[in-house]
Amino acid sequence: MDQIIECIPNFSEGRNPARIKEITDAIELVTGVKLLDVSSGKATNRTVVTFAGDPASVVEAAFRGIQKAAQVIDMSKHSGVHPRFGATDVCPLVPVANTSMEETVEYARKLAERVGNELGIPVYCYENAAYSEDRRSLASCRWGGYEGLKKRMESEKWKPDYCSNIRSPQIEKTGAVAIGARNFLVAYNINLNTVSSRIANSIALDVRESGRNKRDAETGEVVTDENGEPVRVPGSLKKTRAIGWYIDDFGIAQVSMNLTDLSVTPVHIAFDEVTRKSAERGVRVTGSELVGLIPLQSLLDAGRYFLNKQKRSSGVSDDELIKIAVKSLGLDDFQAFDPRKKVIEYLLDDDACKRLTDKPVSKFVYDTASESLGPGGGAVSAVVGALGSALAGMVANLSAQKSGWEHRWEEFSNWAEKGKQYHQALLECVDEDAQSFTRLFNALKLPATNKEEAAHREEAVLTASKNAMSVPLKVMKNALQSMDVLKEMAANGNPNTISDAGVGAFCARAAIESSLLNVRINSKHCTDRQFVKETLHQAEKITESALQKQAEIQKITDETLGDLK
Repeated sequence: MDQIIECIPNFSEGRNPARIKEITDAIELVTGVKLLDVSSGKATNRTVVTFAGDPASVVEAAFRGIQKAAQVIDMSKHSGVHPRFGATDVCPLVPVANTSMEETVEYARKLAERVGNELGIPVYCYENAAYSEDRRSLASCRWGGYEGLKKRMESEKWKPDYCSNIRSPQIEKTGAVAIGARNFLVAYNINLNTVSSRIANSIALDVRESGRNKRDAETGEVVTDENGEPVRVPGSLKKTRAIGWYIDDFGIAQVSMNLTDLSVTPVHIAFDEVTRKSAERGVRVTGSELVGLIPLQSLLDAGRYFLNKQKRSSGVSDDELIKIAVKSLGLDDFQAFDPRKKVIEYLLDDDACKRLTDKPVSKFVYDTASESLGPGGGAVSAVVGALGSALAGMVANLSAQKSGWEHRWEEFSNWAEKGKQYHQALLECVDEDAQSFTRLFNALKLPATNKEEAAHREEAVLTASKNAMSVPLKVMKNALQSMDVLKEMAANGNPNTISDAGVGAFCARAAIESSLLNVRINSKHCTDRQFVKETLHQAEKITESALQKQAEIQKITDETLGDLK
């Protein structure tokens, strides 16, 4: 999966649709980003825009959105109930997939530097991107609002982190912007079988990190410290904000939560804790509601969590994990839950309908048999390997459910997870192989009528041929690793599935030997002979190991089948 970050800029305009569209149009002009949501409020006079994509594209789109907002919004004429100090008031970047917080901080600071230097807009870096602890809080950075900005910037303590000229008259129009990096925030509501907002709020106080004021057991008075400040009793969930309320549309009370760091308190832990605290008050949780978007990993983790509680194998498909998560969390309590509309990675996946692996089996087979050049042998090899490792996962999952083996469910669940890891990697190779073939084919067709063109063609062919050799090598490596799972399942898995483990081993061997052919044929276009030598050596060693492992698995299979006579 590619790197993905999300950006949620808040613009100080919620009443003029034309201006809002100018801003979102500027964002959407950047290739590599997808606009996910635009939410405006008239009372706040504020619009929250959500978009995501690869980091470089998101940073560019954020810059253009901030630039356009500075052109169309005049802060000297702005009014609204929401705190604000700039045309683009706040612009957080959020890591979603394959991007660390450290990397996201660097992206945020680069954006901040560019906005301050190129646009002359004062920038305060906040949250994880803050350069000092007193600037981590957005409220601290924005204290005094737009009206107090000029005086505040002149103080030594609150000079902007970036700005080419804090005395520029344009700042009266643009105000300042807070740019930061934070964790993904999930807005999550848990439904209760009560209409009492008081009970719901009591449960919220039980779980939210800030907790509640401590009260004297006898008098009920709030206990204070030596400074006269109320003593707090912290709640049970870290990185969690919560409040209880009654929802007239649903006719029930809810515990409404903001989970600000899913690595600390994930959705499934919040759900179970609210369920526990509700039961203590005689209330039952009936389901939950996800407001906005959620990262794929969060639902997959929830699915694994609930399967593990049931002592069932979690080495199942992502679709199955999501189904378990939705049912366990009751996300379909009020309306159908569609992961394609709620999971951020799925919303960004424009190529879902174009992938070979998303085609029905019959369509893939007929396309392979057609007059087109692809899918070809490389893609077929990857599919065969994926089927082999999928069989390994199947045997592990069935072994976890075998009567009398309940005590071994975790052992087999771990093996099923490994099988899934390999068959997912091999499925990715199906489309990677098709893409690598297309790149090589296109590179070979490049003109070479002069020296410059010839040099360009040679470089393109070299790059494409190396990639065309690397993909089948990747197939070989993953298929070989899957044979370890297959061997374990043949030796110690459910004996009634021994033939499936044997078939899986044959599939893995076929994928490896056939991928060797693809490495060899694509090597003829590669002019880097050292790369060719090293790659072919690796491929041949893998093939030797595969033949040995398949023979070992075959021996186990034959012995077990002999015992079953």
